[in-house]
Amino acid sequence: MNGILALEDGSVFHGVGFGARASACGEVCFNTSMTGYQEILTDPSYKGQIVTMTYPLIGNYGVNRQDVESWRPHVSGFVVHELSPVVSNWRADASLQEYLEQNGVPGLQGIDTRALTKKLRVRGALNGFISTEGASEAEAVDRAKTWPGLVGVDYVKEVTHREAFAWDEKDEQSASFRLVQGLNAEDPRTARDPLPPADIPIVAYDFGMKYNILRRLRQHGFKTHVVPAGASASEVLAHKPAGVFLSNGPGDPAALGYAVRAVRELVQAGLPVFGICLGHQILGQALGGRTFKLKFGHRGANHPVKDLDSGRVEITSQNHGFAVDAASLPSDVQVNRINLNDQTVEGLRHKTKPVFSVQYHPEASPGPHDSTVLFREFREAIARPGRGGGGVGTKV
Repeated sequence: MNGILALEDGSVFHGVGFGARASACGEVCFNTSMTGYQEILTDPSYKGQIVTMTYPLIGNYGVNRQDVESWRPHVSGFVVHELSPVVSNWRADASLQEYLEQNGVPGLQGIDTRALTKKLRVRGALNGFISTEGASEAEAVDRAKTWPGLVGVDYVKEVTHREAFAWDEKDEQSASFRLVQGLNAEDPRTARDPLPPADIPIVAYDFGMKYNILRRLRQHGFKTHVVPAGASASEVLAHKPAGVFLSNGPGDPAALGYAVRAVRELVQAGLPVFGICLGHQILGQALGGRTFKLKFGHRGANHPVKDLDSGRVEITSQNHGFAVDAASLPSDVQVNRINLNDQTVEGLRHKTKPVFSVQYHPEASPGPHDSTVLFREFREAIARPGRGGGGVGTKV
C-alpha cells in the first residue's frame, strides 16, 4: 500500500506503507539508535510522536513478547528507510510488520530518512501527518498544519496506569537474563540471575513508566508500589515509603502542575527522591525551576553526558524533547551533569536534601549500561539519609 508523510512546513515524503492501514498526526522526531526499535515503539514517552529511525535497516530481528517496555506501542507512526523482508532471530514471535498491524500503528518505508532527519535538525521538530490510507498531498499537509502539537498538552493522563499496583510481587518479571551454554543447558528464554531480597519499600509515580525501570528497581532490592500520575502526596505518604521514584513519560512537563505540586510536598516532607527523564523535569519545577522545549530533542542510545563532580563521561540512552532551564534553578540546587553536545542540563541534585534526578535513562533498554549505578545511589540515599544531599547523585 502507498504511504505518505507530510510536515507542517509543506514538505511531503512518499513511500511504501506497512503495518496498519491507518492515519495519525504527531510530532515528527528522529532516533539515532541502531537497535531497540521494539523498546522504542512501546516506550510511553513517545505518545503523540511519529518516530523516524536514522539507522537504514529496521526489523531484521523481529519482535518478541519479552522485550516490550509497556503494554502496547505508543508511537503515532513509524518511519524507516528500509523494512527488512526477513526476520532472523530465534527469540522473534512476530515480524515488525505484523506487530504494527496488530496494534493499529501505520508505518512508512522507502523514503530518504537522511533528508528528513537533516530537515528536523535544521528547522527543529515539526508536526506531521502519516497515512497508509491513500490520503492526498493537500489533505496530508493540511492535517499536519492544523494539529495542535505537544506544547501545553498533558499526555501523561493517557498513558499512566489507572490504578495503583505492586510491581512483580512473585519475582517473575524482574531478574536479569543469564547466558546459558552447552547442549543440556536450561531454556535461554527463561534463564535468569537470582534477585536480592526486596527490603526497601518505595513508591514510584507512573508518568508513563518503562518496565525496565521497574525491573532495575527490583534488581537493586526495592519493593515498589506504583501509583498513577495523579496521586496526591498524602496518598503516597500513606504507604509509608522509604523513598519516592519519579518516572519518565510523554508530553510537556509544564502542563503537569498537579504532579509538580505533589512532588514539592514530598520533597518538603524530607523523603529521598530520584527522578528520570520527565520525572527529572517535574522535580526541577518542584524545586523552583522552569522547563523549555528543545529544538529537536535528544533521542538515541549514544548521547555523551559529563558528571561535573567526577569528570566521568557516560554514554547514555535518551528520549526527550524538553529540558530544565539551568538559569531558573535556585541556589540550593546544583546542576551536576550536562550534555556534551549542547550543554543542556542532564542531572541535578539538592545541596541539603537527599533529592536528585537525571534527564537520561540509566535503565537503558535499549542503550548502554554506563549509568546503572544511579539505582544503587538511590538505595544508598535511603539507607543513609542522615548524610544529607551532598553526596547524592554523584559517583560513590
